[in-house]
Amino acid sequence: MSNKFDRPPETFVEEPPDPKDLPEELPLLTVRDVVIFPNMVAPLFVGRDMSVAAVEEAVAKDNYILLATQKDPELELPGPEDLFGVGTLASILKALKLADGRLKVLVQGLQRMTLFPKITEKYLKAGFEAFEPTEPGQEFSPEKEALIRSVKEQAEKILSLRGLLTPDVIGLLDSLEEPGRLADLVASNLRLKLDEAQQVLETGDEFKRLNLVHDLLNREVEVSSVMARIQTQAKEEMGRGQREYYLREQLKAIHRELGEDDERAEEMAYYKEALEKARPGKEVLEEAHKQLRRMDQMNPDSAEASLIRTYLDWIVELPWSKSTRDRLDLKQAKVILDEDHYNLEKVKERILEFLAVRKLNRRMKGPILCLVGPPGVGKTSLGRSIARAMGRKFVRISLGGVHDEAEIRGHRRTYVGAMPGRILAGLKTAGTNNPVFMMDEIDKIGADFRGDPSAALLEVLDPEQNDSFSDHYLNLPFDLSKVMFITTCNIVDTIPSALFDRLEIIELPGYTENEKVKIARRFLLPRQIKENGLKSGDLKIRDKTILEIIDLHTRESGLRQLERALSQVCRKTARHKAEGRKMPFSVIPAKLDKLLGPPQFLPEMELVRDEVGVVTGLAWTSAGGEVLFVEVSLLKGKGSMMMTGQLGEVMKESAEAALSYIRARSAWLDLADDWYENLDIHIHLPAAAIPKDGPSAGVSLTTAMVSALTGIPVRCDVAMTGEISLRGQVLPVGGLKEKSLAALRAGIKKLILPAKNRRDLVEIPREVKKKIQIVEVESMDRVLTEALTAPLPGPAPGSEPGHLLARRETASTDPVACRPGRRNS
Repeated sequence: MSNKFDRPPETFVEEPPDPKDLPEELPLLTVRDVVIFPNMVAPLFVGRDMSVAAVEEAVAKDNYILLATQKDPELELPGPEDLFGVGTLASILKALKLADGRLKVLVQGLQRMTLFPKITEKYLKAGFEAFEPTEPGQEFSPEKEALIRSVKEQAEKILSLRGLLTPDVIGLLDSLEEPGRLADLVASNLRLKLDEAQQVLETGDEFKRLNLVHDLLNREVEVSSVMARIQTQAKEEMGRGQREYYLREQLKAIHRELGEDDERAEEMAYYKEALEKARPGKEVLEEAHKQLRRMDQMNPDSAEASLIRTYLDWIVELPWSKSTRDRLDLKQAKVILDEDHYNLEKVKERILEFLAVRKLNRRMKGPILCLVGPPGVGKTSLGRSIARAMGRKFVRISLGGVHDEAEIRGHRRTYVGAMPGRILAGLKTAGTNNPVFMMDEIDKIGADFRGDPSAALLEVLDPEQNDSFSDHYLNLPFDLSKVMFITTCNIVDTIPSALFDRLEIIELPGYTENEKVKIARRFLLPRQIKENGLKSGDLKIRDKTILEIIDLHTRESGLRQLERALSQVCRKTARHKAEGRKMPFSVIPAKLDKLLGPPQFLPEMELVRDEVGVVTGLAWTSAGGEVLFVEVSLLKGKGSMMMTGQLGEVMKESAEAALSYIRARSAWLDLADDWYENLDIHIHLPAAAIPKDGPSAGVSLTTAMVSALTGIPVRCDVAMTGEISLRGQVLPVGGLKEKSLAALRAGIKKLILPAKNRRDLVEIPREVKKKIQIVEVESMDRVLTEALTAPLPGPAPGSEPGHLLARRETASTDPVACRPGRRNS
């Protein structure tokens, strides 16, 4: 066969042969990473034994061979199932045997064929038939003509970008008018992926094929444009960089000739001197000197050098060894604390204890305090007062709404614009390593995909770990054990348990009315007089007037609304003075409506009287204690219970327990055994827009239901709180101080509390104990005795078996004819 391989090239085949003139089967040559299109001439290197045998068989006969592309180019011995079903009938124009046994074959694609391959002993064969388009050919239209022209223009553009556009190529493109041949020609010269090229080959309709090639052309033109632009920019940047380096070296030489100091040497000397003054630890010094050596070897104007310079600036500016001396004079510290804040004895006592221990043990670690209380009681300002009393710097950050862990630990230096977290930033601002560091609103930290900031605080707020706190930006240990951390929150429920365990909780409840008057007289009023441009003698206001402002205009646990009201009074006074009127300006209770508007709150005792089914309860909120009214109404029905007022599940369960208790005490309450079968009970708590939950309303719910069922009114000057059990026991609850203050504001005379809360009575202010009678109860029976205006008609509890008592008379189901649910006697 060597004479056959050495023959000169055959002429190109102008038209494909008629399949009827070809054998039923032809040798099949598999190609790896190329798709041969009709009218495409391409050289192929054939090295596999089965492929060499197929080419030899085709050359020995009529030079016709079938070409099919492998689905997996890495497959060495593909079978029929590993080939695409549509291939190309091709003619071998020239075959040349190489020295290593391979063949170099020049083939020309002739026609698309559907292939039916099979394996023979030496090579693959395939039956075939002409590939028919999925749809019949379409006639030319202006749209089709526009598509052909667009493909030609895009082909010329991409060849121009690749530097392959020649007059011959332009002439070839212009001469092609058949859409199918134009699509095949363009597709064969594009750098298409294997599956994309095969998709073009398998598209029979010539206009659909041309449209597909047009889309691929648009993509290739865009990619080629971007590549050309990138290459141009790279050449420009390279040229600019070389030019800048050459000029910079010339500038250095000029500076040396002029005898001017080298700026690089000055910068290095500055950092070395600053590191010596900062006196960080050994590990920090080693890292800093390492970064200095790196920066010395870089172009000073490079981006990396700028990052290292910023990193070194943070290292030299942090207070590694700079501390302030604590003021350990306890008497002077107490005077300062008393000057800034009234009362708050528990907090002041804790600070004085810390100073006392510090005086005896200089190496003690800073405590982690958490001030818990409603808004406006002075938690934030207390931190500044503590710093002043101790002679320390004060730093405050707000954690409300923080969602990113990097706010605490900082970003790693690999990120653009990376900076340390708020902890190190605050210490840098303070300039000392032992400030009073206040973290406001720690209960309002959030968490999302950027991490959990509260988890990052676990190391910061742990005296056993924070002596080697590592920020992500510095990645170096910093000692936080000397810092006195103070956190504030309104409620502790939302603080994670692991973080809560590290905090020393100090509660700051609301103020009594007398305390508010004294604070207003000592702190708020002088401050507002000064801020509004007045003098101390310009405004005349008595304590009675301030007390009326507190009662009728600013009912709250804190002091913010009171200070706003006093500010409004001072503004009216300032206008009075600015208009040249007679001074001083006297404020009396009769003028408050004109100065502050109508009262926003009415005295609670004016809103109620002794009523049936209405009880004054007490509730705790994050803003302090509140008065909560419970209303019960009875209706004809079938024994259902309805609850309204946006109540939580726990409060609904308390109502169920109350109902069970009442049914068990039917004899004592003089109720028929089946009273609940003919009545519906409606329980409502006003202020329906505010969610309410918790078990502490159990005794209030029970008392209101008993009052409605027996018709005995509840005393309007009695308030109560406590959880109820099925046996009628009154269980302890929380927030007694806040609730007692709310009762005092509402004018309550008697306060019913669980006896098991006796240990918490020390927290109730002395002023409350003087004005309100506190009754400690263990059972619900005692609560009813104290709260109702008349004794219950039935036998005493325990004298008869309660709900099992056999009634001698039938109960009336008519709520009009008798008291609701009671015996008709």
